[in-house]
Amino acid sequence: MATLLAFPILGALAVLQTSLVSRVPLLLGTPDLMLLVIAAWALQKKVETAWQWTVVAGVLATLSSALPIGVAFVSYGIATGLALLLRQRIWQAPVLAMFLVILTGTLVFHGLSIVALRLVGDPIPVLEALNLVTLPSLLLNLLLAAPTFYLIADLASWLYPAEVEV
Repeated sequence: MATLLAFPILGALAVLQTSLVSRVPLLLGTPDLMLLVIAAWALQKKVETAWQWTVVAGVLATLSSALPIGVAFVSYGIATGLALLLRQRIWQAPVLAMFLVILTGTLVFHGLSIVALRLVGDPIPVLEALNLVTLPSLLLNLLLAAPTFYLIADLASWLYPAEVEV
């Protein structure tokens, strides 16, 4: 059921990302809602479907952006892998792990985007891209990290209720 729930949740986030969030940038940066959700989902203790959510998010991000195909898959995959690794190692402070995953995921996504766009012939000035897009996006992602983590924690506790011992 958790895997099937990824389609409407991430689909709604893709629509929200492309329609509303992209129209209200900070400088030229916008938050990456799908990165926030898949990182928060992967950091939940009982969740076993983190990779499935990552694939769905990668497909939706690829379909809704003009970036080359591998950028969303690779960056979301790195973020999910880091989140799963931190979930095993840092079990007492998952919100701090969320900040680290979002920091890394945002930098990887934007770094891969800059490299991929330069490879296909789009002459993006690297310093301007970092100053006007990456840093504002990073700030917005970090501001939304904790609220997203707690919303996804509520969803995970609803989908994976605690077992009651009798």
